[in-house]
Amino acid sequence: MKNLSVVLNVILVIAVAYLFYVQFSGGTEIKEIDSDGDMPVAFDEVSIAYVNSDSLLANYKLTEEIANKLAVKQSKFEKEYQNRAEGLQSEINDFQRTAANLTVAQGKALEENLMKKQQNLMRYQESLSTQLRQEEAKLNEDLYDRVSAFLKDYGKKHDLQLVLTYSRGSGVLYANEGLDISKQVIDGLNKEYESSKTGTTEKEESTETPD
Repeated sequence: MKNLSVVLNVILVIAVAYLFYVQFSGGTEIKEIDSDGDMPVAFDEVSIAYVNSDSLLANYKLTEEIANKLAVKQSKFEKEYQNRAEGLQSEINDFQRTAANLTVAQGKALEENLMKKQQNLMRYQESLSTQLRQEEAKLNEDLYDRVSAFLKDYGKKHDLQLVLTYSRGSGVLYANEGLDISKQVIDGLNKEYESSKTGTTEKEESTETPD
């Protein structure tokens, strides 16, 4: 989930530089956004708001869905790997018990075979890890795209030129709460999320074959 915060935080550097320029060059006065209303107070040149990324990730329902999907897939992969690892360990135990009764050639052949299986198991583990990372990246990209698309539309409706992300420990030391639109954004995103889920359910029900 860090990808969303990392990508959005890049914008903070640009924004902070701009704000320093405005502050010390006697430029446009910054005005607060009325976070209780729908429309922000416009700046003379630029309107800025921010979203608390910690609140977004904690309260956006899609993030919970993503976390659950990844947890299920990780559990599935762990079981698959564990089954293979236990199978290989059983073969190794059998080899150790019967090694004394084998010829040198037989023992060497079995040992080489077990080593190959062990190498294959390591490659299998790496493959599962890669699949999980790819799935996580795909889901995080979908998360970012949805948030970005929503904010683009929200920004147009509310005359915002720049929406930043803010979190504890980020590059911003202080942010006026009057510029915080986290609640509006989270509520809007969750409304879209619920609508998409309702639409999916209705579509699935309409395609069911009647008895």
